[in-house]
Amino acid sequence: MTVTESAPPGIAGDRPWLSLSTAAARNLATTTKTVPQMQGITPRWLLRALPWVEVTGGTYRVNRRLGCASSDGRVSFVGTADRVRVVPPELAELPPLRGFSDETVLKALSERCTQHSYEPGDVLVEFGHQADQAVLIAHGKVAKVGPGRYGSQTTLGILADGDHFGGDTLAEPKGIWEYTVKALTPVTTLHLQRRDFDELLAESDSLGEHVARFQARRRPPSNSAGEADITVISGHSGEQVLPGTFADYEPSPREYELSAAQAVLRVHTRVADVYNHPIDQTGQQVRLTVEALREREEHELVNNPEFGLLHNADRRQRLHTRSGPPTPDDFDELLATVWKEPDFFLAHPRAIAAFGRECTARGLYPSDVDYHGHRVPAWRGVPILPCDKIGISRTHTTSVLLMRTGETNRGVVGLHRTGLPDEYEPGLSVRFMGIDETATISYLVSAYYSVAVLVPDALGILENVEIGREP
Repeated sequence: MTVTESAPPGIAGDRPWLSLSTAAARNLATTTKTVPQMQGITPRWLLRALPWVEVTGGTYRVNRRLGCASSDGRVSFVGTADRVRVVPPELAELPPLRGFSDETVLKALSERCTQHSYEPGDVLVEFGHQADQAVLIAHGKVAKVGPGRYGSQTTLGILADGDHFGGDTLAEPKGIWEYTVKALTPVTTLHLQRRDFDELLAESDSLGEHVARFQARRRPPSNSAGEADITVISGHSGEQVLPGTFADYEPSPREYELSAAQAVLRVHTRVADVYNHPIDQTGQQVRLTVEALREREEHELVNNPEFGLLHNADRRQRLHTRSGPPTPDDFDELLATVWKEPDFFLAHPRAIAAFGRECTARGLYPSDVDYHGHRVPAWRGVPILPCDKIGISRTHTTSVLLMRTGETNRGVVGLHRTGLPDEYEPGLSVRFMGIDETATISYLVSAYYSVAVLVPDALGILENVEIGREP
């Protein structure tokens, strides 16, 4: 066995050093240091891309024209993979039950729903057959197709988890299905037959009265956006009597209150006094805390259940992919939903990668564009901005957002309050709170923000986007 001994300091092998070693010299040298690095910092494109509106009173009210309410909400389910049931109050999303609140009757209706399963390609309902049931989609994806003008089939829409169709048939004269519904994936549905609905209708006075009001109620005239119509005539001649009209407003407009993200930063006076050179320790602690608050701010703008974009898109502005992965067809459908001057897509980086794979598989190579001095990918000239705050589910699905921004464009706007005491950045303050008995300095770091969608068609979402499937 050979034993190798390291040479003592100042000895190089069998001879002494002729000059000072680098190891010894380092003890006298000044080390070049970086400021503390933080991997959790992202570009925060949403914060940079949104136009920000000053909210001096802490509350932002969005006044809109009066809309004609429609029953197009989603329903929720509970249960296991083998057995599901609809949450009884959720049945009030069906058109003839809109606003109905008798829990006993709703529970009885939910118990009459029967579960069905379908495989891809199976037909749930067929054009021309009698329409006599409401169909609730608990899991899976289906396509509504109808006859086109020139004999071919036309896709009328894609429905998925929580969607429903046929609710109108429960309280209307018997008719036929005007479309065919086919399963695109394995599908689980609940069906409420009209005969079961009629049985409860005969037994329940409250249900009978509600449905009678529904049948007697006439939908007021509305424009293509669902807003109460403003009567205008054109193309007339002579002394035609002009109609009187006015633009009605929503009686209870939505108000957005500024939300807050806060933290108490603590720095010991010994650190601030003695170990504060060459790098400002207090300044770096504040910087990293501010970065964390800004990251949380962007997360809240996307995910907050009260005002976050993922939770505040109109039901009619939510789309499903045709096949799972994000394809150019899906992005085109999203552009058709937010077609009035769309500003940018917002997607998880992995969703952008999945979209790139789909484009490559089709031989398409989208160009990039200059956006705020950066080259970013684009589709049809609309920038695609990355945002890791858009979550990925356990089944590797996510969402893609498209929005129009700005007050003048009736778009999406960020809300904040500037001019705060001890303001560190616009809308963010760092306030000295004092020194406690342990000689620790405390600073209150606060950011105030929210986001508002001025009109529904300013925001569209492509949901249940698969990011793991290969093209």
